[in-house]
Amino acid sequence: MRHRKRFNHLGRTASHRKAMLSNMASQLILYKRINTTVAKAKALRSYVEPLINKSKDDSTHSRRIVFGYLRNKEAINELFREVSQKVIDRNGGYTRILKTGFRKGDGAEMCFIELVDYNINMLATPEEETQKRTRRSRRGGKKKQTESETTQQQKSDVGKTEDAEQKDNIKDSSEKEDKKVANKQKEESSEKVQTQKKEEVKQETEQKETAKKEEVKDKKASVSDSKVDNKKEKDSKGEEPDKIEAKDKSKEKPAESKKQETNEKKPPAKPKKDDKKTEAEGKNEKSKEIEKEDSKTAESKNKEKKDDSADTKKEEKK
Repeated sequence: MRHRKRFNHLGRTASHRKAMLSNMASQLILYKRINTTVAKAKALRSYVEPLINKSKDDSTHSRRIVFGYLRNKEAINELFREVSQKVIDRNGGYTRILKTGFRKGDGAEMCFIELVDYNINMLATPEEETQKRTRRSRRGGKKKQTESETTQQQKSDVGKTEDAEQKDNIKDSSEKEDKKVANKQKEESSEKVQTQKKEEVKQETEQKETAKKEEVKDKKASVSDSKVDNKKEKDSKGEEPDKIEAKDKSKEKPAESKKQETNEKKPPAKPKKDDKKTEAEGKNEKSKEIEKEDSKTAESKNKEKKDDSADTKKEEKK
């Protein structure tokens, strides 16, 4: 029989219900306010308030007992460090349920459950205006006095309101001026940054242009030096065959002069038949030698022309 078993099962098994209440309690401790149904909020209230009461004694034993219910280290640190400091002067009633209406889908009654000491709007009590109570009597003199007092109070209230309005206007004007000054400073700083960026870009472009000009100058100088070297080589090649021809001629001249001297010393021999044959053979040999020398000079000239043409083609490729 279920005698005196009045708690709400919430349509869940025991394990599911315990896990759900543990998660809801840890979220309430971390975020201080939860939106849920009224039935769950009432079950959570009876579950979490004993744990909050246990947090007033910050010891390892109480921490371990609470950890057995919540199983969340962050929630336990928040509970024992901050929530316990706020709740230390309260003797129960640590939570509040605020009904918000009915859910659209199933019409369940919804509410907020929150920690009492963390709702600043509810804690702030309005200042009670103390008004002087006047005793009414049938005499007319006292009525006149009360009327004069009320007029004086009204005047004082009007003066206070005017002073408050003036102060508010002064504050607003000062705030506007401060905002204008701050905006001007921001604009000036942004303009300075932009000018600095432009100057840096200009300097970079100038440096690139100067580097390009120097590269072009270096290329031109290298090309001119190569041309000068090629001209010198050509000149040296053109002078060599002339020098060789001059040397050959200088060598031939002394040989011819020696032959003339030997011919002058020898007496003229008598012409014979055999001598005629030898003279014809000598002439043929001399003509052959002359032809060989002419062919050698022509070959050397052709070689020089080929070398000059190859050098010019290399220069054009460069």
